[in-house]
Amino acid sequence: MKKYQAYLIDLDGTIYAGSKRYPKARAFVERLQAAHMPFKFVTNNTTKLPVDVVANLADNHDIHVTTDNVYTAGLATADFLAQRADERDQEPRTVYVVGEIGLAQALAAKGFTVDEAHPTYVVVGLDSDVTYEKFAKAILAIRSGSTFIGTNSDSNIPKARGLMPGAGALVDLVRYATQTAPIFVGKPEPILLQNSLAQMGVAPEHALMIGDNYQTDILAGIHAGVDTLLTYTGVSTPEQVAAAAVQPTYTVPDLAHWDLEAGPLD
Repeated sequence: MKKYQAYLIDLDGTIYAGSKRYPKARAFVERLQAAHMPFKFVTNNTTKLPVDVVANLADNHDIHVTTDNVYTAGLATADFLAQRADERDQEPRTVYVVGEIGLAQALAAKGFTVDEAHPTYVVVGLDSDVTYEKFAKAILAIRSGSTFIGTNSDSNIPKARGLMPGAGALVDLVRYATQTAPIFVGKPEPILLQNSLAQMGVAPEHALMIGDNYQTDILAGIHAGVDTLLTYTGVSTPEQVAAAAVQPTYTVPDLAHWDLEAGPLD
């Protein structure tokens, strides 16, 4: 096994499941910290800002990191749209958002303002308070010409109650009603991983992506040219992974079965 210089790590289903603690995952993070190994949590969660993610890890899971260890799909979406807006400087920086505070604040920090009628972009992410009216405004705007952005395509997210609807389920409702395919930003697109590696100054071939969901985490690693480690603690099952055309670089039952020097343990 090659020795990696940095780790990219999913959160929900990999480090915890909602409020449910994964003690083996906490111990793994502590091993990374003890080894002074660079790592970043790359999460499709757009409902939280990095400071909120850090607080949740500390308060609810006894995992202590800094905001430098967190890069969310909300931040990636804002970065992606800011770059796109810079390249198309005649377009208004306006958005309509189906999503929560983490996404809205990330977009506002990049200079985007809300337009409910004729926004340049409609951004759809996870929103636990979504209403029919929110969907209606998003759908009408897209049908009138707004560019449709999906933060990520997660069909489900692991929570203590079980597999709950993810952002992709909301995006699919809007896609069905508009007959318009969205531009996705989050995993399995490679943007989160590419931006995170750039921030850490690490080349893709020297990093390892860890996650529980083949369709998002592992495919993101494959698309970004990063080796992958799938842990069977969340969404994907061994049967599902066995049927995949491209296999993860490694699989483990949980993160107690990964050694930083030796790789997967029996």
